[in-house]
Amino acid sequence: MKLSVVILNYNVRYFLELCLKSVEAAISNLDAEIIVVDNKSSDGSCSMIKQLFPKVVLIENTHNGGFSKGNNIGVATAKGDYICILNPDTVVAEDTFTTLLKHSQSKENIGIVSCRLIDGNGLFLPESKRNIPTPSVAIKKILGLSKSYYASHVDEKDLGNVPVFVGAFMLIKRSIYHEVNGFDEDYFMYGEDADLSYKIIKAGYENFYDGSTTVIHYKGESTLKDRVYAKRFYGAMQIFYKKHLRSNILFDAVVWFGVRLVPLLKRTSEIAKIKINRYVMITSEKSSELESVLPQPLKLESKLDGYLAHTEYILDQNYLGFKAIISIISNRPKNSLVTFKILPKNSNFIIGSDSSKSRGDVIRFEM
Repeated sequence: MKLSVVILNYNVRYFLELCLKSVEAAISNLDAEIIVVDNKSSDGSCSMIKQLFPKVVLIENTHNGGFSKGNNIGVATAKGDYICILNPDTVVAEDTFTTLLKHSQSKENIGIVSCRLIDGNGLFLPESKRNIPTPSVAIKKILGLSKSYYASHVDEKDLGNVPVFVGAFMLIKRSIYHEVNGFDEDYFMYGEDADLSYKIIKAGYENFYDGSTTVIHYKGESTLKDRVYAKRFYGAMQIFYKKHLRSNILFDAVVWFGVRLVPLLKRTSEIAKIKINRYVMITSEKSSELESVLPQPLKLESKLDGYLAHTEYILDQNYLGFKAIISIISNRPKNSLVTFKILPKNSNFIIGSDSSKSRGDVIRFEM
């Protein structure tokens, strides 16, 4: 088998359904499998998988053991020569895996391969490519000075070697994953992706970034920069330094103060909601049951002719492919007052997120 896609899920049932539909489309021409490890969700995720995706390998954990342990359980079941660690709140294009597998197979010393990530409103996510979190880099990051934390030497749409990738999307040879003992289970949340990336570099491999391929990552819940985030980040970095770098007293002192100052210096601000005056669905249909649950009239169009301000675009996956949907969202003009939702094929809900710093929205309707 060529590829195993491992998805760790926890209570994101509707995002997971959209993700699985995109992954199924992306592996249609590959010898591949999908493995979902569920960390004891209570939102009906497992029932949905059993009903809609009977070919998916489902592992139902009896408790939430964290990101590292959950993914390691999935990889232990995998049969593919390559594995892709994928978040459940992502959308991949039909050619994502085939494109990135070409890089993985091109050289013997390739470690992790990843790609350009955008949020639900088309904005580039800089954590797509990061530097090794040395003490000086981590101190700046936790104090809100994040420029050196990200790998700016490679443009977001270019190709090149990058040290660290985010755990939302990592494609790697299964043998290399096992060679470095996979994700370190000392990490519960944060740090495990940097740890794996760094272990692979230390083992003599190069991590590669391909910015020509784009994946949507709806990630609002994990990005709130509050005291809890600061403590988790600090704790993860402490584990990282203990394992890989020398102890740093200055780091300990500065971050101790940083954890306490972050809530004062960088309060979580309210996300400015874009006022929506119209809804436009890009579809081949002549009518839609969706209109009954929207606050404004719904206009149906067969193509996108520009981006109108104060408009929410609903992208019908019964009509558009995932690559076309990702392109429409990614090409949104900067500062344009538009939002997006996706209608998954044969589903009775639309889903999206207006910002990486806010939770996503699901609107259900009767079919």
